Amino acid sequence: MHVYIVFAHPSRRSFTGDVLAEFCLGLRDGGHSYEIGDLFEMDFRADMSLDEYNREMNVYGNRPDLPVPPDVQAEHAKIEKADGLVFIFPNWWSDGPAKLKGWFDRVCVCGYTYVYEDEEYPMSGLEIDRALVLCTAGNTREHLEETGIAESMQRIYLNDRLRPEIGVTQADMVVLGGGESMRQKNLAQAYQLGKEF
Repeated sequence: MHVYIVFAHPSRRSFTGDVLAEFCLGLRDGGHSYEIGDLFEMDFRADMSLDEYNREMNVYGNRPDLPVPPDVQAEHAKIEKADGLVFIFPNWWSDGPAKLKGWFDRVCVCGYTYVYEDEEYPMSGLEIDRALVLCTAGNTREHLEETGIAESMQRIYLNDRLRPEIGVTQADMVVLGGGESMRQKNLAQAYQLGKEF
């Protein structure tokens, strides 16, 4: 399986960067190929431009016939080569970094992951066998569940951004939480998730 990994953290020398490295090692050992899209390294623009907004939300309806920017086209090409999508990022203020939200805003565009027709919301032909959201957190999974943050993130990623209607056959989310005390256990889990992807 070929996997496109969207990595959203400003430093590869972080715990999240270590999770990325272990996950990739697991992918290799599992016989998978992969490509990493490092949003910070690429300086991926998170903000939608006025032209992009007008393409999506034009007063006359959305306009999927209008062009998308070259950096978005490049992301589409990476996705189209992939059988699987993986998102690796830290939990900051109950969500991922702004660049990751911007990636979804700008990449999951009308005519690519969805189309509007007659007030219905049918989806387009994106075909991804498997998606995985791999989120690091300083808090424990138990704390994130008690506060409702884990459920909120799961709903956002699995019930909206990666739901079956956009062409993702299976999506899962794993939170690697607990801070330094759980470091080795979390890295071992990241490796295993890659190997068994």
